[in-house]
Amino acid sequence: MSERLAGLGLPVAEDCIVVSIDQQKLWILSKEALSTFVISTARAGVGCIQDSLQTPYGLHRVSEKIGSGADAGMVFKARKATGVHWQDWPTPEDNLITSRILWLEGMEAGVNAGTNAAGQVVDTKARYVYLHGTNQVAKLGQPNSHGCILLSDADIINIFEIIPVGTPVLIRA
Repeated sequence: MSERLAGLGLPVAEDCIVVSIDQQKLWILSKEALSTFVISTARAGVGCIQDSLQTPYGLHRVSEKIGSGADAGMVFKARKATGVHWQDWPTPEDNLITSRILWLEGMEAGVNAGTNAAGQVVDTKARYVYLHGTNQVAKLGQPNSHGCILLSDADIINIFEIIPVGTPVLIRA
């Protein structure tokens, strides 16, 4: 990953996140430790085009952290806490956004930032792709999202606390 960061003119980071779509795992790599988490990525597979419902690939960064101090299981709509825990949500929905949000921003122009050579929007941030908690913990380890990277509430809260804004995130198939 350090070569990819350098190739984009970016500094090498002390901490980084690697997401493996084929293994449905996320790793946090730091100078102190290696942590592994079971995740779910998109049911529709891998891709960067807007409205594809796919998980984007390539180099990203955590652009915003949303939900500090929210209760575990809190449902978010439009990046705002609703005040309702997922177990009390009035209508059953799959893949509620719960507990915390790490909003991703693509770092590779034409791949996951801006538009591609065909003029299609491939912008991860504009697609609202996040790392976030889910109400469907039993389905972690298999593709189950609409493009985001899903984690258990406990795991996303843990990651939220240790990962700063700007942390590089490499998503690979």
